[in-house]
Amino acid sequence: MKAIVINEFGTSDVLTYAEYPKPTISTGEILIRTIYTSVNYADIKNRTGNKAKGNFPMILGLDVAGIVEEVFNENSNFQKGDQVIAFPINGAYAEYVVAKEQLVFKVPYDVPLEKVAAVPTVSFLSYILTHQIAPISQNDSVLIHAASGGVGTMLIQMAKKLGAKQIIGTVSTLEKAPIAYQLGADHVLTYDQFSEHVRDFTGGIGVDIIFDSIAGAITEESLTCLAPYGTLVQFGNSGGKAGTIMTSDLHSSCRNVKGFSLGTTRDLRPEMLQQVAQHIFTLLKGDSFQVPIAKIFPLEDMQKAHELMESRQHQGKIVIKM
Repeated sequence: MKAIVINEFGTSDVLTYAEYPKPTISTGEILIRTIYTSVNYADIKNRTGNKAKGNFPMILGLDVAGIVEEVFNENSNFQKGDQVIAFPINGAYAEYVVAKEQLVFKVPYDVPLEKVAAVPTVSFLSYILTHQIAPISQNDSVLIHAASGGVGTMLIQMAKKLGAKQIIGTVSTLEKAPIAYQLGADHVLTYDQFSEHVRDFTGGIGVDIIFDSIAGAITEESLTCLAPYGTLVQFGNSGGKAGTIMTSDLHSSCRNVKGFSLGTTRDLRPEMLQQVAQHIFTLLKGDSFQVPIAKIFPLEDMQKAHELMESRQHQGKIVIKM
């Protein structure tokens, strides 16, 4: 089969389009023929060695949308021909992948595979963040960092659907603002002194909920515009640096800081994902929930896809079609 393989950590040049052995399955596993995969920022961190361990050769990628090719157990809930999304065991940048059955989700036939293909990671993540980790109510004002990216565009729509009274997004450049406004943001800012503007928009009180995937100085400044009893959810560190949090900034103001990782949840509590899958498919059935696509690349152009992701010039998801 064809796959994108890396044999060392490094720049996008280490992504090699090559022949690779077709995987086999064992108990509790499913073989899937990949139709689509997507590029997530975690793939960049894994490729550069900031996250993954060096077990080479390595295939990157978090999620796939495709067709069940083979099941190991006759009593499986899946059968050959089912259209599914999944989180594979050993990477997604390949024509065939293997996934544990509990991390495979059957896609209803009234949900276009092309639509759901872009969102396995970002839809599960944004749903859990907004419904379970920091549930949004109609009285909440919400700040969403990286608002024009894959997760950010999902978070804006989730917050809008849940009735948030005010949605504020941040982006690296205002050229990315239109997509955030289109999806439901009330205000869109750059990161330059964003906390001052957030306090202005909220009458000096600050926002009730902040979704932060950047970390570092952004996390530190975010706490200065978080309302008393508010919650900051830290679910990534695309900025590459950890932020420093003073405990005195928390207890005296009754603020909360929560952490969440979809990767950890896949490993330790996969049942959480099974519980939300049908909610996600219901959202994706209608036209009201949009899935912005930045660009679709063929598998052999994975280097270009990674370069676009690293440039931070994209809006929406970067999708790979087999």
